[in-house]
Amino acid sequence: MKTAVTLCRVPEAAAGPFVFHDPLEEGFAKAAAAGFDAVELFLEGPDAVNVEEIQALQKRHGLAIAAVGTGAGMVKHGLSLTDPSPEKRAAALDFVLRMIDFGGRLGAPAILGSMQGKWGGAVSRGQALGFLTDALEAAGAAAARHGVPFIYEPLNRYETNLHNRLAAAADYLDDCGLKNIVLLADLFHMNIEERDIAAALRETARHVGHVHWADSNRQAMGFGHTDPAPVLAALRDISYSGYLSAEIFPLPDSETAAKQTLLSIRSLITDH
Repeated sequence: MKTAVTLCRVPEAAAGPFVFHDPLEEGFAKAAAAGFDAVELFLEGPDAVNVEEIQALQKRHGLAIAAVGTGAGMVKHGLSLTDPSPEKRAAALDFVLRMIDFGGRLGAPAILGSMQGKWGGAVSRGQALGFLTDALEAAGAAAARHGVPFIYEPLNRYETNLHNRLAAAADYLDDCGLKNIVLLADLFHMNIEERDIAAALRETARHVGHVHWADSNRQAMGFGHTDPAPVLAALRDISYSGYLSAEIFPLPDSETAAKQTLLSIRSLITDH
């Protein structure tokens, strides 16, 4: 398993759960100095930064790109794949597909979280799931052209009413025959929705492709109530070899959150 840390460059998400909010050069330097293997990027959009600039930073600091987020489509542009407006749904899908291309050129998958939206009002659950399925079919195909998967993230009940638990999301992918889509197991969301995080990971092993390593309070692991040992044991049992990425609040500060994240992982690996 590899380690990653989030780097956000979206002003509208300044209070969000991201460890670093620094300019890219400084953020990459801090991630490398802390000892992470990669950064997970949260940018304003696919045209916010040149791919070549990211590649230069990667080379300079010896870091991979774990994934790129699409959430700016929602928090900055108000776009959702399940919006009742066909025009807004089209704009949302275009944003996601361009983020897939941006990430793909870096060898990194894109993540769908908040942009999945929710059902209600003029959009029934069935309609919303139909919109989501069509978008995921397009996203999976686009990501495949770059040789990477597309990452779909079940969120807690306060953020979406589409899929909140890993098992439900995994069954949905199977039932719809969706290809090249993996699930993001975010431990913060799972602490709200899952009865047993480790059991949920084992049950959905066939689809788990990315992990957000966060404690129950969305701070660094070790600053909340989660027992990480059974979680890491489950990930070992399912032969998970992807990233443990810190999408967490920078509390009490970014450097401490980053240090605690790595400590929580390395202590478990050492104990094992």
